[in-house]
Amino acid sequence: LQQLVARRFDPAELAIVPGDAAVAAAFSRLPFDHLLFTGSTAVGRRVMAAAAENLVPVTLELGGKSPVIIGRSADLRRAVDRILIGKLANAGQMCIAPDYACVPRERLDALVAAARAWVMRAYPGMPHNPEYTGMVNTAHAERMAALIDDARGKGARIIELGAGRAAPGDRLFAPALILDATAGMRVMQEEIFGPLLPIQAYDHIDEAIAAINARPRPLALYYFGTSRAETRRVLERTHSGGVTVNDVAMHFLAEELPFGGIGTSGMGAYHGVHGFQRFSHARAIFRQTRLDVAGLIGLRPPYAARLRHVLDWLIGR
Repeated sequence: LQQLVARRFDPAELAIVPGDAAVAAAFSRLPFDHLLFTGSTAVGRRVMAAAAENLVPVTLELGGKSPVIIGRSADLRRAVDRILIGKLANAGQMCIAPDYACVPRERLDALVAAARAWVMRAYPGMPHNPEYTGMVNTAHAERMAALIDDARGKGARIIELGAGRAAPGDRLFAPALILDATAGMRVMQEEIFGPLLPIQAYDHIDEAIAAINARPRPLALYYFGTSRAETRRVLERTHSGGVTVNDVAMHFLAEELPFGGIGTSGMGAYHGVHGFQRFSHARAIFRQTRLDVAGLIGLRPPYAARLRHVLDWLIGR
């Protein structure tokens, strides 16, 4: 990318600066007009602290655990199709990938069956299907395995939607559902950024809403269902950077919508005109006429009764 950009752009227009954490730290301390960072919440805090040295305004697109709520009115097969398309694109290594799902308790078995059938149809031979990708590095693949081991050791049921890790050291990692996921498991405490989908069962929609509100505010929230009343209930009682109803990630693709996080999932929004406004400074300019406005409204000392009349009028006496 650095080589391609250097051949086609003047460095004053666009430049790629590769490097490790030390380079990133030095980069964040430069006196830019504006700084946008995409990454983890922990690193986002460090970027913001570095930018504060020069009072550089920042836009932070962070991550978090973006939830999915499947309502009782949802078409389950359609919901599973759209959730897994979003979850398994780039093997879940996207900031707006569904992170965990809240599902009506009586529909758990049907969801598992639908997910298994979908993966067999979409990615036959998983994880060796050539249209499926691996983890970005071996350490991340090992982290996926550690998340599963932790969940299994704390009572979760692991439903593998493929053959798991292909071989030691291989970065391919097949997707899995994690049933009976609880708050004490790492998989419910960390952003997964991989092909694992914890499932939490609920009996009433308010339980799902409460579970979402008990966690830091996510970058995205997804709801599946046809009930207008329940849709409104979910939207009014939760907070998130953005929402897609009856699909996942589509609000990100709509350029006319602002995209960004809230709370620990980020600050500031961009895309389309919102991005232009985010990276611009609206400088106010006022041109005065020759009229003595200060004198007319009594602001020129010595002050007289005229000023009191103007103030009385302004405050509505």
